[in-house]
Amino acid sequence: MKLTDLRGILQYIPRFRVRTFILSIDGAIVTDENFANLLLDVAVLRSLNIRVVLVHGASAQIQNLATEQGVTPSNLDGAGVTDAATLRLALTAANRLTHEILEGLSANDLRAAATNAVIAHPLGILGGVDHLFTGKVERVDVEFLQSLLAQGVLPVIPPLGFDGDGRTYRVNSDTVALAVAEALKAIKLMFITTQDGLLCQGQIIRQMLVANLEALLEKSKADFLPEQVSKAQCAVAACRAGVQRVHVINGRVDEGLLAEVFSNEGIGTLIYANEYQQVRRAMKKDVRAILTLTKPSMDTEELVKRTRSSIEKQLGDYYLFEIDRNPVACVALHVYPEAGKAEVAHLYVSPSHENQGIGRKLIQFVEHKARDSGLGELIALSTQAFTYFQSKGGFVEGSPDDLPPGRREKYEQSGRRSKVLVKRLVK
Repeated sequence: MKLTDLRGILQYIPRFRVRTFILSIDGAIVTDENFANLLLDVAVLRSLNIRVVLVHGASAQIQNLATEQGVTPSNLDGAGVTDAATLRLALTAANRLTHEILEGLSANDLRAAATNAVIAHPLGILGGVDHLFTGKVERVDVEFLQSLLAQGVLPVIPPLGFDGDGRTYRVNSDTVALAVAEALKAIKLMFITTQDGLLCQGQIIRQMLVANLEALLEKSKADFLPEQVSKAQCAVAACRAGVQRVHVINGRVDEGLLAEVFSNEGIGTLIYANEYQQVRRAMKKDVRAILTLTKPSMDTEELVKRTRSSIEKQLGDYYLFEIDRNPVACVALHVYPEAGKAEVAHLYVSPSHENQGIGRKLIQFVEHKARDSGLGELIALSTQAFTYFQSKGGFVEGSPDDLPPGRREKYEQSGRRSKVLVKRLVK
């Protein structure tokens, strides 16, 4: 990790300190060679006073045990019928994995405890089918888990539930993680899997509002990988229950957990419960961020070069698009009231956030601003991105005669010979 990475982490610490993250780890990740590195990431989170709870699955290990013993499991993920033979496999696999996790945490000097904090009862008879030893989470022992977390102990929770009569039930680990996240009022639920994120029609969903994911599941659940449907459904349920962010990442990526938590881009899928993206007016403290953000484009002359002082003089014209309070795009709206026009300028989106509709949102934002100010026309000047303004923003090619007199003079002096683009505003 570079020094610049550490500086980037610092901005997140006040938000995450003494808050709770639930890490739901697939069984296949626990036995992967990168698991030791993943636990180092967990150690970093704990060093920053972030409270962590580990929930783990066991389906891969149940399958391996079943193959070794020549047994056909009645289900692997804890969502179908669990017969007695499969329950025995689940108990063996879960206990082994819990032990491996405790060993790994001990190697990183982290105190941890295996818990029986999930109280479950039988899933029962559904559609005329008795699900036998498959359980459903009844409640989570919040006081027990909170007492462990308060003492700096990291709870490890298997995909098992226990009732008051000493019986054990196989419970789907995704639903366990969901129940624990809701009960502990966690701010993050992170599914650590063997996939790079949630896949829909083979494409990774990078970020999505929970309402949009819910609509996708209702309309075309078959477009998701079968093994990811549960995670997608639990992501929706978690956001609806008050968890701010749900992540799905690949646990085989070195430093992937830290990259997901402490960077704008992340490495996997982010499902968010509220409109966490926002456009706001730039302030004096943002000038450096604007310059840093747009420097690559100014260096290639896609954008007109601007200095700190020139931005400060027109600071009221600039707006930033933020993700979790971090600027990833910007735009300026220069108004010419005497001409009834405004110019869309210095529009830039970070490469890491391209193809997500952010540029279009910024154009729409300044368009609304101009319309609310009673202006009748937007103009834009571009040497390289003019097709974007035409196809995404609804602009048409104009001429220098469309520019207000003062702007026309600057246009002639610049020698850039930019294309002039125009959009009439309908009130």
